[in-house]
Amino acid sequence: MQNLSERLNRLAPSATLAMSQKSSELKAQGVDVINMSVGEPDFNTPDHIKAAAIKAIEENWTRYSPVPGYPSLKEAIVKKLKNENGLDYKPSQIIVSNGAKQSVCNTIMALVNAGDEVIIPAPYWVSYPQMVLLAEGTPVFVEAKIEADFKITPEQLEAAITPKTRAIILCSPSNPTGSVYSKEELEGLKNVLLKHERVIVIADEIYEHINYVGKHASMAQFDDIKERVVIINGVSKAYAMTGWRIGFVAAPEWIVKGSNKLQGQYTSGPCSVSQKAAEAAWNGPQDCVEEMRQAFERRKNLIVKLTKEVPGLEVNDPQGAFYLFPKCSSYFGKADGDRVINNSTDLAMYLLEVGHVATVGGDAFGSPECFRMSYATSDENIVEAIRRIKETLARLK
Repeated sequence: MQNLSERLNRLAPSATLAMSQKSSELKAQGVDVINMSVGEPDFNTPDHIKAAAIKAIEENWTRYSPVPGYPSLKEAIVKKLKNENGLDYKPSQIIVSNGAKQSVCNTIMALVNAGDEVIIPAPYWVSYPQMVLLAEGTPVFVEAKIEADFKITPEQLEAAITPKTRAIILCSPSNPTGSVYSKEELEGLKNVLLKHERVIVIADEIYEHINYVGKHASMAQFDDIKERVVIINGVSKAYAMTGWRIGFVAAPEWIVKGSNKLQGQYTSGPCSVSQKAAEAAWNGPQDCVEEMRQAFERRKNLIVKLTKEVPGLEVNDPQGAFYLFPKCSSYFGKADGDRVINNSTDLAMYLLEVGHVATVGGDAFGSPECFRMSYATSDENIVEAIRRIKETLARLK
């Protein structure tokens, strides 16, 4: 008998990782693939952060760390939240985990009971609904269209809330759309949430520093709801530290204690050396963050301009992160010989196998009429990728 658990059978595999794997397989066969499927900065981790990690190894920071993270790292996070966001937290309100992904999952597992509903604006990051299903909760999707810059309205939020609603997950800047909620837009959502005291806001702010419209706005800035906000953040995107696996939760102490209990049973504390590197990231010079942000903004302007020139694709102008999420439904029903494009997953596979550009179909993000491209790659790759996409899509009749 090879029966996996019902819990596991409820989950779908990660579409982004699957597409990246398919891209790698083609590359291994000698195919020149441009990979725009993975949400990962193409920069190297800054030298001063790497130096801190080397020093940590030399000083033997190699033993088990406290489950919620080293006190010095939690202090660095408290300082970051105060200096950059104007938010007051205590170290007891911080827990450090193995990446922001675990931070999100810890929070959902700590809060959601069987049958609880979690509101997830669509398009969404592929793992949110799967994590809710893992916790035996029910994902409730609220659709935000390209015409609204992929952002939901207070009216949509109000209509989605029921007595079973336990949380809402807000990702700003957004993966997969790059949309950024302004302070005024967050306040509109906050005013709705104030009427529903049971609802917790899970604010995924991992793309905070990759922002093209000015200062980042956090739901936690509003004092009247701060005690119901869980901030998720980390070092992966801002400091090009995806492989170091350091994320954190900043939240009311009762939620952090719950996450600590959970984490203590299934991973314990995150990597000791990575924590020391993260400490250097938050405490050290921030020039590297701005340099990378400027590069991403330049690439964003380039890919938006070029993609707008591709017939049949509808494009908005993202305000953050490093993704473009074009609407491609005008190609559905078209064909290249016997190959018919029925949905965005078909289109993404067609672009990979025929055009040799790896993207991800929007079905996995809750928006089947779109597809995602990551522009965390060189200007040259962007120019060549969009040239290939334009050429490949022209074959569809």
